Amino acid sequence: MRRDFPLGALLAYVGLPRSTFYYRVSHPAHDRHAAVRPLVRSVFEGSHGAYGYRRVTLALERDHGIRIDRKTVAKVMHAEGLRAKGRRRSRYNSYRGTVGKVAPNLLGRHFMTDAPMRRLVSDVTQFNVGGRRAYLSPPVDLYNGEVVSWRVGPSPDVELTLGMLADAEDRLRGSGAVTRTDQGFQYQTPRWRDRLASLGCTQSMSRKATCLDNAPAESFFGRLKTEFSDGSDHA
Repeated sequence: MRRDFPLGALLAYVGLPRSTFYYRVSHPAHDRHAAVRPLVRSVFEGSHGAYGYRRVTLALERDHGIRIDRKTVAKVMHAEGLRAKGRRRSRYNSYRGTVGKVAPNLLGRHFMTDAPMRRLVSDVTQFNVGGRRAYLSPPVDLYNGEVVSWRVGPSPDVELTLGMLADAEDRLRGSGAVTRTDQGFQYQTPRWRDRLASLGCTQSMSRKATCLDNAPAESFFGRLKTEFSDGSDHA
């Protein structure tokens, strides 16, 4: 616009002092994050838009050896217009009423623990794969979010959940872990309760229709479905 209007008139119009204008011209702004911007975009696009700033931060350190504060990554993603796609809620519900024994709610919403294999959460979730249903059952350690074991099967029956326990038997035996689930029919059966007891674990159940009581398991399933699915192949 300086070709058409005097500089003084333009500065007066926008209310910018002449000294400030010349200072900015001689001291152009430096983008401290210029080197990391393309990597952030690469990681984000490599996840098909599933990663939020926390996962992008972890991927930068794991795959590129770059340690950067996650708040900085959040700012870069915001500036670049990179926003993780939302999660779809699972429609599978294993609750079938009181078909066995409902265990007490021992954990409440106290999801913190200072040692591994002390407090575990578990649930069953449903995926649609190639037009067929598949069910996943994992125990998740509240100490560090580790998936201790997992089983996948065509039916959300008690065999699926017992198989999950069998795969984690060496770590569960004698641990004294409090194992939290919802009131799904699988967890009310004598077979499930007896198996937990034989491993030295204590059963805990969330309250009926209170998904927040088992929030860590729900959160894990939500992240899993977001990050490893395009959103069209699960229920």
